[in-house]
Amino acid sequence: MKKYFSYLIIFFLICFCTPIFFTSTFEKTNQNNQMDAQEEKEKIVESTYDYSQYNTVKLLHTSNNKIEELPLDEYLYGVVSSEMPASFEKEALKAQAVVARTYTLYKMVQNNGKHGEADICDDPGCCQAWISKEDRLAKWDEENREDYWIKIVNSVNETQGKMITYEGKPINAFFHSNSGGATEAPINVWGGSGYPYLQSVETSGEDAYSQYESETTVSKKEFEETIKKAHSNFEIDFSKKDAIEVKEYTEGNRVKTIKVGNLELSGVEMRTLFGLRSANFKITIEGDDIHFEVIGYGHGVGMSQTGADSLAKQGKNYEEIIHHFYTGVEIQDI
Repeated sequence: MKKYFSYLIIFFLICFCTPIFFTSTFEKTNQNNQMDAQEEKEKIVESTYDYSQYNTVKLLHTSNNKIEELPLDEYLYGVVSSEMPASFEKEALKAQAVVARTYTLYKMVQNNGKHGEADICDDPGCCQAWISKEDRLAKWDEENREDYWIKIVNSVNETQGKMITYEGKPINAFFHSNSGGATEAPINVWGGSGYPYLQSVETSGEDAYSQYESETTVSKKEFEETIKKAHSNFEIDFSKKDAIEVKEYTEGNRVKTIKVGNLELSGVEMRTLFGLRSANFKITIEGDDIHFEVIGYGHGVGMSQTGADSLAKQGKNYEEIIHHFYTGVEIQDI
């Protein structure tokens, strides 16, 4: 009887204690997994690449005309975080890192003394945008700061040493915000003979970035006065059917030549005169106003940043993104 009672006690202990044991073990394991995930989330990939003679960038700060020397990849943290939204796909950010590194190296190799002793400046209208870590963090929402910064740093470090070359030399890696569906050949923007690796290519998915569509309206009087400032002989009769007429489009669907009154101007000049976001525009006369509907943002040459993000969303990696926008190039170590 005592033996039977002992077995009964053991049976009850097993029934009640076993679930407690396994639940406790599961909770500890789950906690450990969460800690490991958190540690992995906060981990920054270290940059160990030896850049030899290109290990330091002399950056001209246009705000105070002072030159700061920065390690190449540390400089790129500021470029990538300033030029592309950190919310974009990781592969798009990695593509931007390689493009920015290549553009920087091109400037260093081709240095013509434009910025004195500096290699490059922080004016995006001239070179590339750049922002310090402190200023960048301050502009992000507090809840995203740490994750965004780690994402930027890892995008640069995971592509360390990588540059885009054509015939063994770093390319002039132009990029812009949004192509409106197709990039542009540089000859249609700046003239000259252009670059063989910068061709017009189509990019699907950019219509999802509706924030890059814009409209501009000016009065007929303002329209006339603006063009007359650049061309004193300008005359226009708005009552004529062909007072304003697009004569030719580029391969990238931008206005190449437009007739306005007695003049024929380039789409690029019209964009400059009226502060349009791109030369991909439609122009209409509406009563006493001239109305522009604009698609895209930027000159359209090279990599479209929203196009890169769109391709990344479609499953393309950073190398595939780069090869999409730059024709006949290779991705090599410096």
